Parts: sequence; structure tokens; C-alpha cells
Amino acid sequence: MKKKYPGGKSQRLLIGGLAASVFMLSDASLANQELLELQKDPSQWVMWGGQYNGQRYSELDQINKSNVSQLQPDWTFSTGVLRGHEGGPLVLGDTMYIQTPFPNKVIAIDLNTQEIKWKYEPSQNPQVIGVMCCDTVNRGLAYADGKIFLQQADTTLVALDAESGQVAWQSINGDPSKGQTATNAPLVVKDKVITGISGGEFGVRGYLTAYNIDDGKLAWRAYSTGPDDSMLVNPDETIDAATGQPVGKDSSLKSWEGDQWKIGGGTTWGWFTYDPELDLVYYGTGNPGTWNPTQRPGDNKWSMSLFARDPDTGEAKWVYQMTPHDQWDYDGVNEKILVDQEVDGEMRKLVVHFDRNGFAYTQDRETGELLSANKYDQDINWASSVDMETGRPVVNDQYATVGKEDVNVEGICPAALGSKDQQPASFSPKTGLFYVPTNHVCMDYEPYQVDYTAGQPYVGATLSMYPGPGNITNPVKEIDANRMGTFIAWDATAGEIKWSIPERFSVWSGALATAGDVVFYGTLEGYLKAVDANTGEELYSFKTPSGIIGNVNTWSHDGKQYIGVLSGIGGWAGIGMAAGLTESTEGLGAVGGYRDLSNYTQLGGVLTVFTLPESAAKDVAAN
Repeated sequence: MKKKYPGGKSQRLLIGGLAASVFMLSDASLANQELLELQKDPSQWVMWGGQYNGQRYSELDQINKSNVSQLQPDWTFSTGVLRGHEGGPLVLGDTMYIQTPFPNKVIAIDLNTQEIKWKYEPSQNPQVIGVMCCDTVNRGLAYADGKIFLQQADTTLVALDAESGQVAWQSINGDPSKGQTATNAPLVVKDKVITGISGGEFGVRGYLTAYNIDDGKLAWRAYSTGPDDSMLVNPDETIDAATGQPVGKDSSLKSWEGDQWKIGGGTTWGWFTYDPELDLVYYGTGNPGTWNPTQRPGDNKWSMSLFARDPDTGEAKWVYQMTPHDQWDYDGVNEKILVDQEVDGEMRKLVVHFDRNGFAYTQDRETGELLSANKYDQDINWASSVDMETGRPVVNDQYATVGKEDVNVEGICPAALGSKDQQPASFSPKTGLFYVPTNHVCMDYEPYQVDYTAGQPYVGATLSMYPGPGNITNPVKEIDANRMGTFIAWDATAGEIKWSIPERFSVWSGALATAGDVVFYGTLEGYLKAVDANTGEELYSFKTPSGIIGNVNTWSHDGKQYIGVLSGIGGWAGIGMAAGLTESTEGLGAVGGYRDLSNYTQLGGVLTVFTLPESAAKDVAAN
């Protein structure tokens, strides 16, 4: 039977003369080939990062730095949910797919009419909300083989028919009664859909799971901590990228005291990327449990680590721990961006990672070799540097929290939400620069003794957050000393900031770079901004109905380029507003730091779509 793509206009998906027969194949084993071709078409947005490499870059250039100032809203759509809207829509043919925070509705919209084609609204136990850390967000959908994949908050992974919205299959990935929830966007690789798990603040032992896309059956599961076999780690072949040597037998077990690894965190709620040539999936693991480091001596492997795994078997090829024995909740789940760049005169396959701990890591993505690790916010102070011989951070004892139970350690930079949280950066092959939304927030951190009870918070620390120091590297505009965010252009080969834009609040949206030499991002106050990719000069700004923590996307339809972004304040930075919290230390310390945010925006849940006026679009076409 001929395979029909969403929207009914399969000709839109014929890329570069690709034979139509490719689109007639329905074997799930060819799903990867399908996505490899679809990601080449800039008129689509087919996965969270636009492409497998996670670059969030588009070849579209109808909207460019000479005309972006003429951008205007074209249409809007309310999701009907008033919590934090992270992630962004998929666009396939004439259909857009939007996901919402809990209850995780999926809405298919006809781009010809902006009418709803179908809507899926799962029935989930509202008690799940009580075990979701840092708001009820969802970071996006995945597509392959005629199916839309949704990772629900209650850990149910759902495959929906892309044309009708009917449930094809469901698989349960965890147990909310034990603190296991889910917020991540899945990723389809070959014939498998890969997904993660949340719950590090509840003593959840993290894992990455692959399901068969045709029937939802479990293919493999790789834990972050524990015995080698359950982590799918080969002690003689999996490489510890910090040393360049095999990890050795029981590498994780030896780094925990007793059975603490069983409640050791290392959850996988961030983003996944894939290199088809090396056939490796890249992702990071989160904080160890508890936040009181005195209770869990050792390096606590392999929490806070970057893994490269074989997507067919799940076996780890290499692993690198960024923050051994984490004492500050610096999750390692941020996106891993894959680029090919020249290093010391040699072209290298790189993976670049902007970690919560404030260091930007550049590694060889085939071997894991650490090539550089530099601060991308010069005010971070918990560590002075990363030792390139050992791969370990050089910790500043003044800001360590281990051995300091019931002691309030003041002035730690960055705060637990990191120099950058999960909000994904972008990369432009034209400029060779990474565009990074960042936080500029510090904290006081007081650890205390805590006992583990399944399904109950397992934090063990009280935090207070506040704006970081007022200085900034090479600003392109002035702002008061209370700035809590910066949008930066980062040169990974030089390990330095090329330009930076200070913002009143953290920049919590995902960035988008385009061939039009424009970079887009959103602010917590709700502004969509467009800046010059080379200089950082602001070219356009529009205030949407609510604060933006969603990721900016672009696509084209009927010859016109569009920019879209979900606005809806929430997430960790906006948890006070989203959940009605008022005490300064609530929201794991974020409420006090972002108390003023309510003076700038209110709750919402709206997709805003922008395009050029007809006259500007025609001028581009004529030239």
C-alpha cells in the first residue's frame, strides 16, 4: 500500500529528486532512511533539532537580516493549557503537530486552513503532577513511519497515526508511584524510538530505553548506574573518555557506597542526537541522588555523564563524566550538538556540549577525546578549570558543599539551574558559531540529611537563587546589574565568546539559526527576538502573549517561510507562576530568584506564527 504523508501533498516531501518509491515503503526498518531524507528538506521540521545533529539550523533564507525587521504575526493558536510550554511543533507536508504540557495533548493543524485535523488528549492520573520536578512541561514529539510519537508525563510512550491521530500502540516506560515521570522529546533512529526518564529528585535510577517503532516492544534498556550488564557497558571495550582507557569492571559500582546506586539518579530527561555515519546516539545523564553529597561519597558514576551508544544494541562505546561527585545539581542532560570543524589544522568530527556546570566541552565524537573545556560564563566559581590531563574539574573548596551538612554555602555560581539548562543552542555552518541561551544566576546551598522513601522527594538541600554579578563580556547593549541571562555567540574552536546580549531574565528558549544570517530566540518576558548572526545586533522584537520557554522553529509553506514559537511561562524559572508558589526557597530555590517575572508576563499557552508581508516575500523571490 502506498505510504501517505501527513497533509496529503507528498510531493512536498520529494527532496532533491528523491525517487518516489522511497515514500512508498512502509517497512519500519526503513524509517531511518526516511528521516535521513526528510531532514534535508528545510521546508519541513521533522525532529526536535531540525536534523539528527541537533544543530537547529535551517537553510531557509527568505527571511534574512535585510528584511526580518518587516516580520509580522500571521496567525496564532491557543493550546488551552496554562503551564510551561517547552519544545516546539513538528511540520510535515501540510500538517503541523503541537504538543502541550500535562495532560500532553497532541494537536494536528492543517496549514492550509489553520483548522484542527485531529486532537489526542490522554487520560492521565493528575497525581503525576505532584511527582514532576520543575513544572509539567513536555519537550516535543517525534515522527517516523507514518506515526507521531509522544512521551507522556506518566511515562507512557504513545504511537499515533499521523493522519488520523488513532493510537497505534502504547508502552509503559516507568512507574510514577516511584517518582518516575517523563518530559523529554523522543528520537527515532532506524527502527527504534529512543526515550528517557525523569525523577532524579525522587531517587530514580535513570535509564535510556529503545522501543521497536512498529509494535512498541522493548528493544533494550541501558541504566546510568549499577552493574555493567544493566548499563550495557563492556568493561573491556567501553572507553572512559577522561582517561582514554576502558572503563574496567564495575566502574559504576566502585564509585558508590553500598547500594546507593539503586537510588542514584542519572536520569535522562534531556535531548538525544545521532550520527548516522558513526551510527552512535549521544545523550547526557542527570544529577545523582540525593543533592546532599555527604550522603553519597565517591564519583557516583555514571551520573553527570555524556554517553555515546550503539542504537541497535544500546551498548556504550564511550562515556565521559563531566561533574564527578556532583555537589550542586549540575545535570548533564543538555543537548549534544554534532559538527564537523577544523581543530589544529585537522577536520574533526565533534560533539559540543554546553553543560549546566558552566563549561563548554568539545570532544571527538568517535572516541570521546576531550579537546577543550572552557567557561562560557566567566563568573562561574565552583571550579577554576577542567584539568585536560584527567578530564576532571578543578574544584574551588570555598564553594564545595560536601561535608557541610546544615551549613549554608553562599555565592555559588552558577545556581543549580546551571549556566544553561535544557534550552537548546543552535549552530550555523555559515558563521561557524554556536548561539547559546544562558542563565546568569548564582545561589546559596544548604545540604541536609534526608532519607529515601519511594515516590517521595529525595533532595536533601535548601537553595536560594539570585542574579549573578553585573559584568559581562563584550555587551552589545546595556542592562542593569540584575541581569539573569545572556544570549551568546560561542566559538568552540577558540573557546571564547564572540558577542553577547544581556537579558533581564534567563534566556530559556531554544535558539534557531538560519541561512538568512538571522538567529532567533525568546525571552521569559515573552519577546521573540531576531539578531544578526555575525554581530548580535537586534533586528526585530515582538512580545507574544506569555513568556517564552519554547524552541523557535521555521518551515515553508506555499512558497513562504514561517517562524513559529510556543509561548507559555513555566519551566523551572517560571515554576512560581505556573504552580502558584510563593516562598523564596520553593521550586528548588527558583521562586525567589524569579519573583519579579510576574511583573512582565502572565500564564498562557499560545503558538505564534510569523512571516513576511507579501511585498517583502515577493522582493526576495524577484532577487
